[in-house]
Amino acid sequence: MNKKPSRSLAQELDRYVTPFRYDGSGKFHLKDHKTNAKGDLDKETAQDILDANKQRLADFQEKLYAQDRWSLLLIFQGMDAAGKDSAIKAIFDGINPQGCDVHAFKQPTSHELDHDFLWRHVIALPRRGHIGIFNRSHYEECLITRVHPDVLAKEQLPPKLITKNIWRERFEDITSFERYLSRNGTVVLKFFLNVSREEQRQRFLERLEVPAKQWKFSMGDITERALWPRYQAVYQDIVRHTATPNAPWYVVPADHKWFARVVIGSAIVTALDKLDLRFPRADKSSLAEFKEIRKALEKEELKKRAK
Repeated sequence: MNKKPSRSLAQELDRYVTPFRYDGSGKFHLKDHKTNAKGDLDKETAQDILDANKQRLADFQEKLYAQDRWSLLLIFQGMDAAGKDSAIKAIFDGINPQGCDVHAFKQPTSHELDHDFLWRHVIALPRRGHIGIFNRSHYEECLITRVHPDVLAKEQLPPKLITKNIWRERFEDITSFERYLSRNGTVVLKFFLNVSREEQRQRFLERLEVPAKQWKFSMGDITERALWPRYQAVYQDIVRHTATPNAPWYVVPADHKWFARVVIGSAIVTALDKLDLRFPRADKSSLAEFKEIRKALEKEELKKRAK
C-alpha cells in the first residue's frame, strides 16, 4: 500500500513539484505555463538540490531493485532541443545501470509497423525493481502522426478505422494502458519539457557553433520548427486528455535547463518516497542458514591463522 511521502521531504520539494503537476483535474491551457520559470532558485542552489536528489534517487533505486515489487516508468516528451537527453543524463548520473534502461524511440521499423502502435513500447516496459526511461514514447503516435498525416498512413491500419475519432480513441487506449500499468505495480510519470520557441532558436544556433553538437542538427529540425503552432496545439490536447491521477503530466519549464532538472528530479524522488521502499527482511530459515555460513567462514579464518 502506498504511504504519504515523509513530511520533511514532501515539504522540501513540494514547491518544485506541485505547481507543475497536472492530473486531469480542472482546465488545462499550455499558454498558462511559463517556459522560463525558475522558482526562487539560482543555478548554484539548484545544483545543490540536483545533487541531493541524485543521492536520494540512488538510495531509492537500490531499495526498488532489492524489493522487486514496483517498477517506475518515466516518459519524456518535448520539442527538439527541449533538453530531454541532457536532463536524463544529469539526473541519472551515478545510478546503477543494472536497474535502469533508457529507450529512445525513433521512426518505427517495418516490423514494428506490422504491430499495433503500443506494441514496441509494451515490450520495452521496465520489469519489477527497474526504472524504465522512454525518451519519446507512445505519445508520438498522437503527435507526429497528427501533425504529419502521411506518417499515420504508413501504419497500415484498415482504412475504415482511420476516422475523425482516431485521436480520441488513441487517448482512451493510452489512458487505459497506463491505468493497467499502475494497477500492476508500475508507477508512471510523464514529463513535457516546455521550451519556448526563442530558446529553441538559441539552442539550434549553439548546435551549429559547437562541433560536438553539430551532429544533432539537421534541416528536418527547421522544417519541424515551422510547424511550431501545430505542435503546441497537439501537445496541449495530449496533456489535457491523458493526464490522470495515476499517470500525471509534469509540464516542466525548460528554458533554464538547471531548473528543469530540479523539477524532474524532485517529482521522481517524491513519487518513489510514497512507495515505502525497503530492503527485504530475511525469513527464519534464511537467518538460520546465515548462521551456518558465518560459522563456516569464521572456521575458515581460524584454519588460516593456525597455519
